[in-house]
Amino acid sequence: MPVATQAVDARHTLLSRVAEARRQTDKLFDLIRPDALYDRPIPERHRIVFYLGHLEAFDWNLLQPRLPELKVFDSSLDRLFAFGIDPVDGGLPADTPADWPAESQVRQYQQQIRGALDQALVDASFPDWFTLMNVAIEHRLMHAETLAYMLHQLPLDRKRKEPQVTVSRHGAPKPETIDIPEGMATLGLSSEDTTAFGWDNEYEAQESLVPAFAIDRYKVTNGEFLKFVLAGGYRDRALWTPADWDWKSGQGIAHPLGWRLDGPEWRLRTMFEEIPLPLDWPVYVSHAEARAYAAWAGKRLPTEAEWQRAAQRVSTSPGPRHGYFDLERWDPFPVNAVPDSRSAFGVDGLLANGWEWTSSQFEPFPGFKPFPFYEGYSANFFDGLHYVMKGGSTRTERSMLRPSFRNWFQPHYQYVYAGFRCAK
Repeated sequence: MPVATQAVDARHTLLSRVAEARRQTDKLFDLIRPDALYDRPIPERHRIVFYLGHLEAFDWNLLQPRLPELKVFDSSLDRLFAFGIDPVDGGLPADTPADWPAESQVRQYQQQIRGALDQALVDASFPDWFTLMNVAIEHRLMHAETLAYMLHQLPLDRKRKEPQVTVSRHGAPKPETIDIPEGMATLGLSSEDTTAFGWDNEYEAQESLVPAFAIDRYKVTNGEFLKFVLAGGYRDRALWTPADWDWKSGQGIAHPLGWRLDGPEWRLRTMFEEIPLPLDWPVYVSHAEARAYAAWAGKRLPTEAEWQRAAQRVSTSPGPRHGYFDLERWDPFPVNAVPDSRSAFGVDGLLANGWEWTSSQFEPFPGFKPFPFYEGYSANFFDGLHYVMKGGSTRTERSMLRPSFRNWFQPHYQYVYAGFRCAK
């Protein structure tokens, strides 16, 4: 195929992915009842209306300076919707709904940006086109997942119910430990591979020698975690670090977010309903809760390199048989539901059924260089306060299920779709 034809096809593919990413985020906003747009489902995050403007503002602020024919038409909204929140000092936003523009103004801003960019990008050419377009696409898709777990916290009557793909059960999973021999794990991407996109923290690729270790075959389930709850794990100070204990005690946390004891029965709030606690689903918890459970079980959380080695030769093109359902499922599913997702070592369910906490702090790889157009994307979080997560959830788009992708969050953040498995 001629080089020019390949370039046209690549451009068409990226523009199609932009349109599909917009469709996914539009679908999420359509779930919200009209009077809920100015709600703040998670205290640490902006109100929902912020994200309605932010997704377009990010694309505009990233691409408009490279498209000289496009003129700024509302610099105040460009600034207002530029940045989200990652509170690390316990402070919470105190704005009111009246502090934000009317929905009609935000939607007009959204449509103006889309129209202007769509017209300009058809024939546009600028340095780093491939990288910048992928940044715009994946940024939006990351926020699609953020919006999903935010909307998960909305009261059930403030959102419309959507159907989801059903997943078959295969009987109760039997806990098992897999021995992983000493060997190499490849972390990150090589900058020499110009056909692949990665965020700055995915570079530079490195080989890490991982000593022999053992790891759980499956993610820790609700049923297993319930034993920890009933055994008094949330009351045993010896299982928690001092900072984790202070957080848990200060917030009055006694069980995972979304769990509720109804008489003798534990129940779980899913995206659209409350159901009896599914014992074979992965438990979703904060890093602090995962770390306490691991201590109670006489184990620990795996390192990033251990997780990567355990995941060796998991398919990089996930489909339904690998546990990925093209964002057509909202809730997790049984940890043993997709045996074809097994890694070369026999570790199950490493992709798309909940991110997995590791014990590794989010740090740069040797040779790290921040994106010059987004210097704070990773570097601002190399602060010893964030931990690496791997693997993806049911709301993680397929492009970010690549083995090199690194997610990160603070240890006391309960809202993200994240579980864990133990190692020793």
